[in-house]
Amino acid sequence: MKSKSLRLLTTSLFLITFSVISSAQNPLIRNQFTADPSGRVFDGKMFVFPSHDIVAREGQGRPGWFCMEDYHVFSSENLTDWTDHGVIVSQTSVPWVDTSTYSMWAPDCIERNGKYYFYFPAQKKSTDPQARRGFGIGVAVADRPEGPYEIQEKPIENVHGIDPNIFIDHDGQAYLYWSMGNLFVAKLKENMLEIEGEPLVIANLPEKGLKEGPYVIERNGIYYLTFPHVENRIERLEYAVGDHPMGPFTMKGVIMDESPMNCWTNHHSLVEYNDQWYLFYHQNAYSPNFDKNRSICLDSLFFNPDGSIQKVIPTHRGVGLSKAESQIQIDRFSMISDQGVKVEFKDTLSPFEGWKTVFSGHNAWIGYHSVGFEKNMKSVHIRAKAPAGGNLEIRLDRPDGPLAAAIKLPENSDWTNTFSKVAKIPAGVHHLYVCSKDQQVVEFDWIQFSKNKK
Repeated sequence: MKSKSLRLLTTSLFLITFSVISSAQNPLIRNQFTADPSGRVFDGKMFVFPSHDIVAREGQGRPGWFCMEDYHVFSSENLTDWTDHGVIVSQTSVPWVDTSTYSMWAPDCIERNGKYYFYFPAQKKSTDPQARRGFGIGVAVADRPEGPYEIQEKPIENVHGIDPNIFIDHDGQAYLYWSMGNLFVAKLKENMLEIEGEPLVIANLPEKGLKEGPYVIERNGIYYLTFPHVENRIERLEYAVGDHPMGPFTMKGVIMDESPMNCWTNHHSLVEYNDQWYLFYHQNAYSPNFDKNRSICLDSLFFNPDGSIQKVIPTHRGVGLSKAESQIQIDRFSMISDQGVKVEFKDTLSPFEGWKTVFSGHNAWIGYHSVGFEKNMKSVHIRAKAPAGGNLEIRLDRPDGPLAAAIKLPENSDWTNTFSKVAKIPAGVHHLYVCSKDQQVVEFDWIQFSKNKK
């Protein structure tokens, strides 16, 4: 039974106003740091439950290390527009958590019998010197995936570690996976709050190098145990397969190589949505010089006919269909020419301001794939900065494809919005290319099409 004050506290967290983050690509969430994403499909909608990195400050966490005090939940129906439902659990609302540690690490959530069970790790506090401290795994329960959540008074007994993952098999048996040096698994009781029997160390995995973040799926009778592993220098995502949720498992390969951004950690989930598999993961795009502030990403994942997983290459573009009438950030590009164009932060001191595309060469281009156009587009609106003026072309489907608009930019050292008429654009999905037609330096922010003439 929860105390009245605890119920009120968790409910008040839920009542925080949610916000919509529109037209997000990689990273998915553009106004805060997020990491360790657990993707779940509930009622036909994609939810993602990440951890929440913040910057440690004096008296708030450990400087130079991970600092996390709460959890948000985000949802989307199109994998492009994401809604932030606000804080669902905070360390200050959990009775057993040592709130000086800021250690609300990688979570997970699962639905069972109309209830949503949110699992999270944190450092335990104890007034009993004989009690085992370290990390415990707690549970919060809700009637809806966005909450409000009621937090259980104590962590799961006899579970010591981090990175909880829940898998429910076809027969209804639920399993809890977690990590602490090794990867562990235990059956969960029907109440989803207690384990049945003793935890089992998962065997036949690499002995050397850190292993953590287990995430299990089943596909065509094959059970996939996926996890980050430091094989060489930093974490990469690997997987093993078996015939049972508790193993034995056999190592098979790599899902994603070490981060090209040199992020020491990676943490992930695999989820099927509308007949397509996806990989959630994280990297440090918004914090390239400090990899303890991370951001979640999403890319498509594919299986080979034999059931093996094709390696996922992280992209800027990510997934989802962008509407032509939304502000499209072409810096989240699909393709880019070899010379005369680059992408960099608009403001290195404010990374959440995002990136800009800088053109400096004739015929340089950048491409953004999968844009949905409706009929009767009349104009295009761009935001750019051109100290000496400049000329751009908007083309469809390829760098030398049909001309949608030719834009002459006025001389302006400040960000300026410029309109231009567009040629007739067939309705449907097109790839979008922005091409420079001279050698003037042009900084480009976003592009937006409209059915209005201006």
